[in-house]
Amino acid sequence: MSERTMRRVAILGGNRIPFCRVGTNYASASNQDMATAALQGLVERCQLKGEKLGDVSLGAVLKHSKDWNLARESVLGTDLHPDTPGFDVTRACGTSLEAANLIGLKIAAGQVEAGIAAGTDTASDVPVTVNEEYRRILMEMRFARSAGQRIKALLKLRPRHFKPAFPGVGEPRTGKGMGEHCEMMAKEFGLTQKEQDELAYESHQKAAKAWQDGFYDDLVTPFRGAERDNNVRPDSSLEKMATLKPAFDRKSGKGTITAANATPLTDGAAAVLLGSEEWAKSRGMEPMAYLADVEVAAVDFVQGEGLLMAPAFAVPRLLARNNLTLQDFDYYEIHEAFAAQAICTLKAWESAEFCKEKFGLDKPLGSIDRNKLNVKGGSVALGHPFAATGARVLATAGKLLKEKGSGRVLLSVCTAGGMGVTAIVER
Repeated sequence: MSERTMRRVAILGGNRIPFCRVGTNYASASNQDMATAALQGLVERCQLKGEKLGDVSLGAVLKHSKDWNLARESVLGTDLHPDTPGFDVTRACGTSLEAANLIGLKIAAGQVEAGIAAGTDTASDVPVTVNEEYRRILMEMRFARSAGQRIKALLKLRPRHFKPAFPGVGEPRTGKGMGEHCEMMAKEFGLTQKEQDELAYESHQKAAKAWQDGFYDDLVTPFRGAERDNNVRPDSSLEKMATLKPAFDRKSGKGTITAANATPLTDGAAAVLLGSEEWAKSRGMEPMAYLADVEVAAVDFVQGEGLLMAPAFAVPRLLARNNLTLQDFDYYEIHEAFAAQAICTLKAWESAEFCKEKFGLDKPLGSIDRNKLNVKGGSVALGHPFAATGARVLATAGKLLKEKGSGRVLLSVCTAGGMGVTAIVER
């Protein structure tokens, strides 16, 4: 970049379909169906019909092998110019925020003028496959050179081979699911069910009010009979939440994570339009805000670090690079994979011991104003289609700053594999 200056990356629009609980409105919808709907809604909202964009990046966590070209196929299903390219990307739950980072870097470097970052995920249309032994026998039959060889392979089949294999989101290196890992984090930080329930309750109340106030009206496109996110529970109460049993640590009876303070399995898709200031101006678009910086981190959860704690490690580096403190933000969009995960992250930043040992800091990052946290609801209430959440929080951050007129938002998304993606949005 010897003769070029890095350009600012404008957030120009966002759109998603309502997030719906597994097995409900989108039970028969594919990742491509949902991604195409979210993209087309953005095309219509931002008047992009016939527009040739520089690139589109999107991905999914749970996907069929036929979706190897998901981004491009989804683009071809919209009114974007068919010459618009697309590429798949996956970073677990941080997929669409990472996609925004990649599209943003292309814009900043002058490679493209505008692009879309998106994510889609379904827990209802997951790939159900044959088990490994059966697969090997089928491959042996496929490459057999004679009828005799095919019959020989066929005779190896046993009843056990016909048991289907369902996908999971457990960690291959530990054999534990996210909930089990997060329960370990909750114990490490001494969390109670009550404080997790309180954050979850607030998430539902904020989300319900945001919908009631019309905040999401110009960020969401109805799809397959869904007008709103169908997991939001405005009538939930702390008394009801307190009666729920542990979801992941039933044996000891000491588990604190329940179905009420964890995200539900969710289907949905979300997309964000990014562009250069020049491109936006030429089309009469006012930037909502700007994607200022992104930081990614990973932790060694196999050796005992909390699986979902990587954002806590990414943020200090992000703050230092931008000469900011944790308190220099007007809003905080922290993904609630579990209420416990969000609280553990906040407590890590408040802990002098944690910040000294893990980050080498002389003092803790400190506390945030909880009134600025997930002000329009978080993932516990809105739902969490894995790859779509990053685009949801990015669009939310952009609109928050557009309405306020100025300010900063800190974004934080934890992911499987002990990773995290964080970002700064400003206006």
